[in-house]
Amino acid sequence: MSKIKVAIIDDVEKIVDFFSTVIKNEPDMEVVGTANSGKEGVKVVLETNPDVVLIDINMETKLAGFEAIKKIKLVKDDIKFIILTIHEEDELLFQAYSMGVMNYIVKTSSVIDIIYSIRQAYKNELSLRPEVAEKILNEFSKMKKQQRELVQAMKLMSKLTTSELEVLKSIYKGNTYEEVAEERFVEVVTIKGQVNKILRKFNKKRMKDIVSMLEELKLFDIYNL
Repeated sequence: MSKIKVAIIDDVEKIVDFFSTVIKNEPDMEVVGTANSGKEGVKVVLETNPDVVLIDINMETKLAGFEAIKKIKLVKDDIKFIILTIHEEDELLFQAYSMGVMNYIVKTSSVIDIIYSIRQAYKNELSLRPEVAEKILNEFSKMKKQQRELVQAMKLMSKLTTSELEVLKSIYKGNTYEEVAEERFVEVVTIKGQVNKILRKFNKKRMKDIVSMLEELKLFDIYNL
């Protein structure tokens, strides 16, 4: 009977040693490679071709694990990934499952949970515990809400004249009315008049409310406006 080949990628040597010991004590598993960074992990995985990869997210960069998974999947799409994490963060869990990760293991999990997760991933059984499903549904709800808000914001933006849009962009960047006026070679009173029109179109009383909304939606960043 062939053994489940496992690779372990984590920037903390003790974590790698711990998981290696756990896996080596199982008769149906073997550790075929280890690494201490996402970059090194990609190389090790492509060389050893494991069945299951245990990989940390935050290594040489905050999302190094995710970057490594993307690179590996471009070459070997059949490898199963399990995220090693300290905190069960909604956004990161959602992102992990969206990338096709099979499960996640909190680093303080019991040996039984660790081994079970590896076997489950090897059998291509996605683990979606109730609490994880709830977190993912919450993220979908957030995304739908943001989508609705983004569409609404775009509709409002489309009502602005070219001049009003330029004024809004300048204020969004943090410029004062005086600086916007100087930038556009007009009087401050002209800028204030345009600001009032922008406020009416957005149905807001203060420009900082509009700026806050645009910052949250990252609308200017998304569309390079």
